Amino acid sequence: MIEAFTAAQVRAAEEPLLDRGVPLMERAAFALATVVAQDLRRGPHSGTPDGAARPRRVTGRGVVLLVGSGNNGGDALFAGAYLARRGVAVEAVCTSEHPHAEGVAALRRAGGRVLDLTAPAVRARWSQVLDTVLAADVVVDGLVGIGASGALRGLAGELVGALVDERSRRSARRSASAGSGNGGPWVVAVDTPSGIGVDDGSVPGPVLPADRTVTFGALKPGLLLPPATHLAGVVTLVDVGLEDVGGARGPVVRRLERADVARLWPVPGPTDQKYTRGVLGVVAGTPTFPGAAVLAVTAAVRAGAGMVRYRGPDDVAHVVVSARPEAVPAEGRVQAWALGSGIPAAEERGGARDGGGNGHGGQSADAGQHERIRYALAVACGVLAEDVAGPRVPAVVDAGALSLLPDRCPASVVLTPHAGELAVLLRARGEDVDRAGVEAEPVRWARRAHDLTGSTVLLKGAATVVVGPAGAWSQADGPAWLATAGAGDVLTGLVGALLAAYSERVVQEPGLAAELAAAAATVHGWAGARANPGGPVAALDVAEALPGVVAELLRRG
Repeated sequence: MIEAFTAAQVRAAEEPLLDRGVPLMERAAFALATVVAQDLRRGPHSGTPDGAARPRRVTGRGVVLLVGSGNNGGDALFAGAYLARRGVAVEAVCTSEHPHAEGVAALRRAGGRVLDLTAPAVRARWSQVLDTVLAADVVVDGLVGIGASGALRGLAGELVGALVDERSRRSARRSASAGSGNGGPWVVAVDTPSGIGVDDGSVPGPVLPADRTVTFGALKPGLLLPPATHLAGVVTLVDVGLEDVGGARGPVVRRLERADVARLWPVPGPTDQKYTRGVLGVVAGTPTFPGAAVLAVTAAVRAGAGMVRYRGPDDVAHVVVSARPEAVPAEGRVQAWALGSGIPAAEERGGARDGGGNGHGGQSADAGQHERIRYALAVACGVLAEDVAGPRVPAVVDAGALSLLPDRCPASVVLTPHAGELAVLLRARGEDVDRAGVEAEPVRWARRAHDLTGSTVLLKGAATVVVGPAGAWSQADGPAWLATAGAGDVLTGLVGALLAAYSERVVQEPGLAAELAAAAATVHGWAGARANPGGPVAALDVAEALPGVVAELLRRG
């Protein structure tokens, strides 16, 4: 499992080592130089006379350091000194009048060059500086450290903004000329890409996207959280000897790895039968949107639910059973609910009166689904007495069902909104935020929704954020092709299958729902990639890929 800790937690763990004189900067700089040298060697290969391939040499390659005034700039300068002694041509571009003095001296002694961007004469050669940076084999971003907050300011912000714009222009020109020319430098960020929200993953201003981030002692939340996680590239964690990072609070963000998902995935034993493996009740779809019901039910079946009971209008039930004959269109006990896919929100029903009924008219059928959802939510939230409805069970709540939530829910109720739906839910509870605001600070608003509702919140996106009583999870396992109609319905069925399998434990252990939701998001992403590697996918393809993904997961652990 990958764990991330706040900047304050990391600094607190560093303090006793610094007090004892442990050379943390030396350790970090040496590790950084080692990684950069390895990346230089992994560049384009040249052929040997016998036709074999060999790595490129480090000697004679070019590295540019982007240096601010903090310790990350010091790490970059000392790493540059190591590289210069190995024959690398190293040049530091300093955006502060006060870069790390010892680091500057070390780089100069090793034969590196230092360019002071604050000097008027250097500023006059601005375009040449940009050319120098973009002509390097590797650019090392050491502009600001983990103590910085907000957007990059001053020369650092101006330089990064100009580099991002110039890279974009050159990329467009390369595309127009059939991809010819240099692809630009490989960017290595020191600790975090400069300008991201270290603790929340926000991106308040320009950031130079990294191909690799070398981080020290512990991962920082911004490396895992969207939108910044997409700017970090490959993350390499360097052990510099920190002890007890996080203390009693522990990590603030986690990311499941393959072994974690395999540990969580329910596997039937020889004494199991369909009822012990988890019965999921699905309230999804309307005559207008029957496909959502098919997708949610298919995903639950293909993910391994013991039984799926479909509850909805008769004509939708016929469609569901035709697609998935395993589905049972009848009432009965369930161990979890999957609610809302393909059902419009209550306020979208054109003012129609809520009521029961399974009629074929769109409004009456929608109203019937709303009543079914209200009943299921009453069971999930413990509103109904056990002698009436049986024990409380978990639920996953999607789409139109989000508008029917009671004021408070237990953590065993998992909400699965996208950014727009979360903004609507929050505004209904007095928060002033729109979709763009949620997308800019997803973990902040997912946490706020958890605080306001009590529910576990799974915020869908290119990186999925899950927040529950035990903290936050961030999974970024799916291809961009997964942003397609119906993919969320598949995720709802998948989450529901896991909740049903762990029904009693989810109700008793408040933090388990978030971990299961993160596991479902991970498998959902893998299924999207497996359905058509590197190309477009349809939601039903994702559902159909689930058995193979789960089987491979359990084989490989």
